[in-house]
Amino acid sequence: MNKQTTEFIRQAEPSDAKSLAKLIDVAGEGIPNWLWTRACVEGQTPLEIGIERAKRKTGGFSYTNALVAEAGGNPIGMVLSYPITEAPTENPDDLPAPIAPFVALEKLSVNTWFINALAVFAERQNQGVGSQLLAAAEHQALVNGHDKMSIQVYGQNTGAVRLYERQGYLRVASEPVRLHPSPPYYTGEVLLLMKSLSTGTA
Repeated sequence: MNKQTTEFIRQAEPSDAKSLAKLIDVAGEGIPNWLWTRACVEGQTPLEIGIERAKRKTGGFSYTNALVAEAGGNPIGMVLSYPITEAPTENPDDLPAPIAPFVALEKLSVNTWFINALAVFAERQNQGVGSQLLAAAEHQALVNGHDKMSIQVYGQNTGAVRLYERQGYLRVASEPVRLHPSPPYYTGEVLLLMKSLSTGTA
């Protein structure tokens, strides 16, 4: 198999929950693990919380919303995406500070197909897997009647920003980082990027 390609991209299954939890923590720059740690009871690990949540049939972070890139029978990356049909009702000021800017920007993403997370394990990065997953999410959007995409990313994650901009995503808004549990994201901005699948612009 050509190392620059995956064997295939498929719908995620409950058995992928462990990989999904690890990958969403990669995509979330450590914030998911921080949130799961806050939810742990005695004897429970943050990863176990993440696995439980990935196995749910409902909620944004659910295997039902994920596509998995697989190679050699193992997940190597995933994209988590779904439509946003109405603005979140939460007041960002009432939420844990690390996620507040994301919720604020999500209010601008109504009527888009929202990419909640896209991540590839380190050993398979820079091999085109992310681009394939992005294209798969865009196809999924069109099949479901949506022609506008949205995605959020830390401005300091220059590699991800370059990937999205190469694929036609344009910066449309930003929110300042309020808090991050680990460097280098203590300061800076969270960016909202959008793409129209019918015109190739935001």
